Amino acid sequence: MLNAIHHVAIICSNYPRSKQFYHELLELPILAEHYRANRDSWKLDLQLPNGSQLELFSFPTPPARPSQPEAQGLRHLCFAVADVAVTVAWLARKGIVCEPVRIDPYTDRAYTFFQDPDGQPLEIYQQV
Repeated sequence: MLNAIHHVAIICSNYPRSKQFYHELLELPILAEHYRANRDSWKLDLQLPNGSQLELFSFPTPPARPSQPEAQGLRHLCFAVADVAVTVAWLARKGIVCEPVRIDPYTDRAYTFFQDPDGQPLEIYQQV
């Protein structure tokens, strides 16, 4: 049976830029980094505090995201946070712009979105 999400994989257009964003700006620790010569591709495993992981991949010429964000496939990636306002301020100090904070009408919890360097929507959502 399914217990949890182990990892989410993201394909980036510029590996050094995305590595800097996720590792240095978002401060996700690196678990492993491998260059796969047969695919001319990097694979970076990043750790989240709850044990789940992000996998960051590079490929020579990945196609651009078809639309924002209602294309088929992954719509967005959401991170649970203890305090949305504190996290928005933390991101702003790193030069990352967030949309205005909203309140989920079904749960009454705060949330907002920002984007990675390739325009992948990322959400922060208030934990219980």
